[in-house]
Amino acid sequence: MCAKPISEANPASAADGARWVHACGRDALASRGLVPVFVAGRHLLLVQDGTTLFAVERACPHEGADLALGHCAAGRLHCPRHQAWFSLTDGAVSPGWSFRGLETFATRHVGDDVEIRIGHALGAKPVT
Repeated sequence: MCAKPISEANPASAADGARWVHACGRDALASRGLVPVFVAGRHLLLVQDGTTLFAVERACPHEGADLALGHCAAGRLHCPRHQAWFSLTDGAVSPGWSFRGLETFATRHVGDDVEIRIGHALGAKPVT
């Protein structure tokens, strides 16, 4: 885990209630493709796919498997329990599965920090 305590007063809050929160330092991503974080009371997962960073909910919507134990390949996060995969760009689940997609969150780099936009999920754009 690499998350700092979150301050309630966040000057980067938007009118829609969304706000950018610190998740971890860039150095936490240096040698790991999947980095679990606890941000704003939520268990999330940072996923490094090539040069693009994504943030998604950590638990699989199907059976709650820990997606931090899965793997990422070609823009897809694969569940370790049942091998369904999720698109990192929009959270869509692979064909043949009848459960909801994965919540995705926008990410950004601010100096040496990684931030996640909380309060505006699904279809959020990743940082490149």
